[in-house]
Parts: sequence; structure tokens; C-alpha cells
Amino acid sequence: MPPLILILLTITFSFINNELLINSITELNKSILKIFGWLFSWSTFLFLLILGIVYFSPLAKVVIGGKNAQPLLSKWRWFAISICTTIATGILFWGCAEPLYHYASPPAGLQIAQKSAESLAFSMSTMFMHWSFAPYGIYCITALTFALAYYNLKRPFLVSSLFFSGEKSNWGTYSFDVICLYGLVLGMSASLGAGILSIIGGLDYTLGFEKNNYLIAIVGMVIILSFIISAISGLQKGIKWLSSINIIIFIFIAIYVFLMASPTAILQNCFIGLSDYVQNFIPRSVNIGSQLNNDWLNSWTIFYLANWFAWAPVASLFLGRIAKGYTVRDFINFNLIIPSIFAIVWMSIFSGSTLYFNEILNNSLYDLMKTNGEESVMYAVLNELTLGKLVSYLVVFTIFLSYVTAADSNISAMSSISSKEVNAQNGEAPTVIKVIWGVLIGGLTYTMISTKGIDGIRILSVLGGFPAMFVVILASFSLLKFLFFGIKMDE
Repeated sequence: MPPLILILLTITFSFINNELLINSITELNKSILKIFGWLFSWSTFLFLLILGIVYFSPLAKVVIGGKNAQPLLSKWRWFAISICTTIATGILFWGCAEPLYHYASPPAGLQIAQKSAESLAFSMSTMFMHWSFAPYGIYCITALTFALAYYNLKRPFLVSSLFFSGEKSNWGTYSFDVICLYGLVLGMSASLGAGILSIIGGLDYTLGFEKNNYLIAIVGMVIILSFIISAISGLQKGIKWLSSINIIIFIFIAIYVFLMASPTAILQNCFIGLSDYVQNFIPRSVNIGSQLNNDWLNSWTIFYLANWFAWAPVASLFLGRIAKGYTVRDFINFNLIIPSIFAIVWMSIFSGSTLYFNEILNNSLYDLMKTNGEESVMYAVLNELTLGKLVSYLVVFTIFLSYVTAADSNISAMSSISSKEVNAQNGEAPTVIKVIWGVLIGGLTYTMISTKGIDGIRILSVLGGFPAMFVVILASFSLLKFLFFGIKMDE
């Protein structure tokens, strides 16, 4: 199929002339950010406005799948899956590392001193900006549109169903499925690469294992085998079980860090950050009067948005499929509001405690990050806590479990797109397709990490986010059709 061919061509060209490949896509990436950076941020902000309007509209009462539809999941499992299949790996990796960058090097345009009270407030508010409503808004609007199209309009299990412009997909709409699959494979490979390095960093801290290609291969194969097995077992046996365990561990680790670090300092940093976040949410969302320069925005905010756009179209198919039996308002609660609140609490605890320890340790955490990499910061924070080394083992396992959970859902969606056998009654693709996608992602990840690192994959994932952004924008127009033009459907 076309996405498979594109991935194989990418790998092949990286071996023929990797320098030319990296230079070409780097320049293309810069051009996209320069020309379309504003569209990434503005569209994300408008998605939140649209979802807010939908939440209080008559559409909010519509049941996904029709009035008599029965839920596939309990609300607890739905919450767990929504958290663990979207940005879970990101909050683990960046929750402790990213705030140090903003604290030590705030944007020049803000004219605030480095390592000051003002840069601390900016650091915390930026974590809330990057990891709560913005990413979940992208996922939510796309997944909600698909859920209504798939269940209520009986459209096929394809990305092109987001547009519901006709009963059947033509070659033009099918191309969206190809582009989105390609972008998601690159995004998952980059995420898997970061996950592997994070786990290796934990193994180095806890057991003294030194990073090498053999260890990369072993860790990668264990993760790949695990999410393939989970995806093969299906929704009811795989991801439901994994996500429930994952969210319980998340909550336990968060409570542990909050109590063992400094609750007072964490709460103080949280309130300082929330105040700055609320005051500057609109200016920084659309970059009007924010005093943030474009280089900083492209390096941080737009980079994140592009990655989430790359994941959103295909991930939304999975998130939409599991929403059967609940209302549109329930959907927004469990895919936007509650996950965003959870992310804010998580960042308050981990980013707040990181900045606290960095200050009392004379900026040593920032120095450690620059020397040993971002993956070392969380373990250094845990090292300052009672029983921290013991909990580090649990963190390593959680990173592993988080990626397996996220990969499970996306492998399921990718395989369903690739199969003609999937419909509202039969939601699972053949096993062989799941295995092919799992092996492909694993092979691409190992190739890039063991030879050239993951920088090229990260840039490619941003490039995947560019066309995916237009898919999500078109999906938002489809949701507006539901809202304002009264499209007939089985309510």
C-alpha cells in the first residue's frame, strides 16, 4: 500500500544519502514553520472555541450511535484510555525537562530575567499551555467529528469519513488516509525512539546499564512485541487492561511526588503558573501582543502542535470508535476537559517540583540535563525523594507501559484503515495487518536510532503534521455542519 512504500523509500534514501535527506527536510521544515506557523496556532485556538460552542448547543445532547446505543466502555475505562493514548508519553518525558529550558532561557521578547520569579511563572504557564487544552482540543474535535460520522452517518472507518462529502471515498479523499498514515508512522517512530531512550536512561540510573545498539534493540523489541500482542488481543482484552493499570500508576506516582517533595512549593508554583496562564492564554494562543518571538514559538509551541496534528487524524479514529453510547457533551468532557485538568495537575506536581529542586540545588538539574539529556531529569528529581530509587523502577515500567498503550490504540486504528473488513459491527482488523504495522514502526525506529539518531524522524513527524493540520481543519468544518446546518442522522 502507498504508506508502506513511502516509509520504505524514506528508509532507503536515508542510507543512500542521509545528509541530503536531513538537509532537505530541515529546510522544508523551516519554510513550513515560517509561512504557516500562524495557522497552527490560530486553528488550535479556534478548535477550542468551536468545542465550547458545541458543548452548550443542542448537538451536545446527541448520543453517539443513536438513542439506543449502548456504551462500549465504562466512564472510568474511557477516562483511562483517553489519558493514556494521547499525550501520556509526552508528560512523562517532558514534565520535568521542559520547564528547566523556559526557566533558564525565557524568550528574549518578554524581557524577563533568567532564573527569576518571572521566568518561573512563565515556565509553569507554558507547561499548561503546551500540555493541556491545546493538544486535547486537536484530538477532541477530530475524534468527535469522526464518531458522529462513523456511528450516526454510517461512514466507513477511514480518515476521509471526517469530511462526509459523499457516500464513498474517491481517490482524492483516500489520499488523506495515505498522508495521515505516513505522518502517524513517523510520529510513532519518533515517540518510540524517545521512549526507548527514556527507558535506557532509567536502566542506566537504576541498574547501571550503558546505552548501546544492543540495548536499544532489546528494549525496542520488547516494546514492539508487547504492543503487537496487545493490539492483536483487541480493544476488550488489550488496551482496556493496559490503560487501567497505566492510569492507576500515574495517579500513584503523582501523589507520591506531591507528598514527598514539597507540597507547599508545588502549590505555590502551580498558582503562580495558573495565574500567568489565564492572563496570557489568548495572546499566547494566537500570538497577538504576546511578545513571543517567532523563533521561540517555532521551536516549542508550533513544534508541539505539529506533532499533535500528525497524530490526531488516525488517533481520532480510535478515540471516536470507543465513544459509542455516550452524548457529545460526555465526549467533550472525557476527551478535552477532564484530560486537560489531569494534565494541569500532573505538570503542577512534576514541573513544580523540578523547579523547586533546581533552585535549592543551585541550578544543578539544568546542568545535568544539558550534560546527560532530558531523560535524566526525572530520575534526578526522584533521587531527591525518600525511596526515590525504588520508585524509579516503577517509572521505567510506566514509560514502557505508556508507549505500549498509545501504540496499541494507533496500531488498531492504522490496521483498521488498511482493512476493508472493519465497520461499525466488526471493529477489529486482521492480525497480520497489525503485525506488519508494528514491525514496520519498530524497524524504522531502530534504523534511525542505531545509525543516525532520531532527529530526522522528529523533523519528518513535523512535516507529517503539516498536511494533517488541513485534515483536522476540514474536520472542524464538518463538525460545524453538524452544528449549524442540521445534518440528518440517527440521533
